[in-house]
Amino acid sequence: MNTTSEPTRPDWRVLLVGGASGTGKTTVSRALARRFDTPVVEVDDIVEALLAVTRPEHLPELHVWRTHPEAAYESPESVVERQIAIARTLLPAVEAVVANHVDTDTPVIVEGDYLLPELAVQGGPVRAVFVHEDDTEQVVANYLAREPDAGPQQHRADVSVRYGSWLADRARASGVPVVASRPWHDLPRRAAAQACPGRSRSTYF
Repeated sequence: MNTTSEPTRPDWRVLLVGGASGTGKTTVSRALARRFDTPVVEVDDIVEALLAVTRPEHLPELHVWRTHPEAAYESPESVVERQIAIARTLLPAVEAVVANHVDTDTPVIVEGDYLLPELAVQGGPVRAVFVHEDDTEQVVANYLAREPDAGPQQHRADVSVRYGSWLADRARASGVPVVASRPWHDLPRRAAAQACPGRSRSTYF
């Protein structure tokens, strides 16, 4: 364990933390942000900004949950296809954020469900790590712990595991590391080790 209070200077300029909902991305991002003294940009904020300045006819895929809220209750396969379409629609906007931080030499962590692994170049200034949970019942439990008033969210968990599997397969095909969500206690350490493989593990936490 690193016992010093000094943050570690990252050897990347943008670190993408991707994966499906309910897998621990936010936990990882916040822990890494503290370790590297680096801000976090959430893709959800990019989505909200684009929703505010576009109309459904301009970006129908992005507006789908507002224009067709019933779509969230379609078959898991259909919802996953919509999520993939949203991720692809967002790609130019995320690329612009990534390029700005690389150009200005300003480190940042970007976290979100809609990140695609092809944004990263492992060993370069843009790195990525994807967090994956392949147990549907575990994702149900994660949602229940996070949102107890909503009750068990089986359908949402089914979607998460299917979408997460698609992302994980795509990441592996691109040479981007995929980290299992569990065990939870060392998830940030394992994610950091994959994002910065050249550093000693004692550097991280």
